[in-house]
Amino acid sequence: MPTFDEVLKEAGEFGRFQKRVFFLLCQTGITFSSLFASVVFLGQAPDNYWCRIPGAAELSKRCGWTLEEEQNFTVLPLRLGNGSSSGECERLDVVWDTSISCTSLFSHYGNRSAGNLPLTTCYDNWVYKQPHSSIVSEYNLVCGSAWMLDLSQATLNLGFLVGAFTLCYAADRYGRILIYLLSCLGVGICGIIVAFAPNFTVFLIFRFLQGVFGKGTWMTCYVIVTEIVGSDQRFVGIVIQIFFTLGILILPGIAYLVPTWQGIQLAISLPNFLFLLYYWVVPESPRWLLTRKKGEKALKIMHNIAKHNGKYLSPHYSEVLSS
Repeated sequence: MPTFDEVLKEAGEFGRFQKRVFFLLCQTGITFSSLFASVVFLGQAPDNYWCRIPGAAELSKRCGWTLEEEQNFTVLPLRLGNGSSSGECERLDVVWDTSISCTSLFSHYGNRSAGNLPLTTCYDNWVYKQPHSSIVSEYNLVCGSAWMLDLSQATLNLGFLVGAFTLCYAADRYGRILIYLLSCLGVGICGIIVAFAPNFTVFLIFRFLQGVFGKGTWMTCYVIVTEIVGSDQRFVGIVIQIFFTLGILILPGIAYLVPTWQGIQLAISLPNFLFLLYYWVVPESPRWLLTRKKGEKALKIMHNIAKHNGKYLSPHYSEVLSS
């Protein structure tokens, strides 16, 4: 009995049909690698930030200060004082109320200079020159919370691990293209939720899920590409890795053009919705269909492959596939 590879050789091992499917599925490598490396730009450390003294916002509004002036009045005394603090993780242990003068901020504290006032650790109320440039400024992942930035990438990698086990099994049981399309849908939806997450906990949960589905897109597209070509054409499994690298090369350009982390997140997530259009152009793997005893569907796909490749599939092979 002829093997599937012999039937595929008759229909065309790497003809026009396979090249089209290969090119379309390779685009998944671009979005997946962008997701993998996105933390470099999503978590970019802010250039200029400081801890705001309680009451400073109201005082700044009353005195008509700009952000630069508020920073000079509140942070500069720390840098000049004995504590020599940068003002990023510490602030003066004072509270500014309506009794504070706009022209003489520290006269309220007697003869004590700003350098002699006590300092306290800052736990919240940071001010950023670019407040939405990265998740660091969005969720205050600075000072004592800086380790949470690494947690965000660890969560994504954990999602990759879980997706490798769960969606790999699902693709073997329910079909490659079905899991691929569901994974693309999952990456897109989770990516939108990540971009507009109201807090860091929600961000982590859906970044984990995006990792799960992201791994599903990458694994299934790789399997479909390698299973739809002949055994002598398995080099496509290596070539597809080029598109993974291409995604990493494109990502800095996206980050350069898009000023906010939400925009970058959407730019690498929304293209997955376009991949749902593959439902009409990328077939199920005929190899998988044969393992599930669905020879008639596999035969229909093989005839379609032969037609697009300008080949003719003999009736003998048709009997083998449908049996």
